[in-house]
Amino acid sequence: MPQDRYAVIISNFGNRADRFLSGYGEDRRLAQLFEAAARVEGLSGVEIVGTWHITPRNVDEIRALLEQYNLNLVSIIPDHFASQVYSRGAFTSKDPAVRARAIADTKEMMDIAAELGCDLVNVWNGQDGYDYPFQADYLEERAWLVEGLRACAQYRGDVRLSLEYKLKEPRTHSYLGTVTGALLTALEIGSPNVGVTIDVGHALMAYEDVGESIAILKRAGDKLFHMHFNDNYRLWDDDMIVGSVHTIEYLELLYWLDRTGYQGYLSLDQYPYREDPEQAIAESIQWLRAFRRVLDRVGMERIGEVLRVGDATSASRLLREAMWGTAA
Repeated sequence: MPQDRYAVIISNFGNRADRFLSGYGEDRRLAQLFEAAARVEGLSGVEIVGTWHITPRNVDEIRALLEQYNLNLVSIIPDHFASQVYSRGAFTSKDPAVRARAIADTKEMMDIAAELGCDLVNVWNGQDGYDYPFQADYLEERAWLVEGLRACAQYRGDVRLSLEYKLKEPRTHSYLGTVTGALLTALEIGSPNVGVTIDVGHALMAYEDVGESIAILKRAGDKLFHMHFNDNYRLWDDDMIVGSVHTIEYLELLYWLDRTGYQGYLSLDQYPYREDPEQAIAESIQWLRAFRRVLDRVGMERIGEVLRVGDATSASRLLREAMWGTAA
């Protein structure tokens, strides 16, 4: 079994807001976010958001904080979702000036990532979508999306672009809504440095089996670039503690990460609104470690035997014995 590496989007430790409250926590300075991450046992990487945490003006500050707290920069996430200029779309805005800015902002984050020794820019373009019938020109806007992302990918091949999909929110319909939709977009872009991020909660919202989504990206040529972990009830992006709802599904998706040779970080994208963020992130890491111990007890060979048979009762027996023992 691989040695897992854990990371977190650093804003998880800040003042988490929703549409009802402007903040459930407290405002923290950038250094305090890094300090909080360093206190969580097992965390070795962080993701930061463009303009929230990183700009061309504070690259040296970020470098110093990474060194001070012995943390790796796992990805930079351009702000295509909270900046007001993108409220009606980033790469798919009907305003060509806004589309050009989305490309320029992404290229800027790619340059900064490379300067900091990071090879991944995670693209969640949450405002690229639509809300009503007859509001969007699906052909034209999808063409803009591909063209814009292709321009970024071709800008520098040493930085990977990973497309994070989500069925809805903040738009009622997102252009990158499912694993297959994101994969088709990546394949249409046609650059080897473009792949897909699976956010487990987003996949659950789309009623995907996350293990199958991982396998789909493997078959497409190792297009799974990054993973975000959380949990929900499939109705909304609740960003709950890992394994708090979908326990068995988590065992299966981790098996498929192992089987397909995923080498990236297991990164937490959780936003614990009412919970202590350090405790909530630590609990997610402990759940992932517990799932790993279960899989280690079962072994890849035993799981493979059950998959070859394809019998549901055999699969159920394997899970029951793995989690509670043969006497249960």
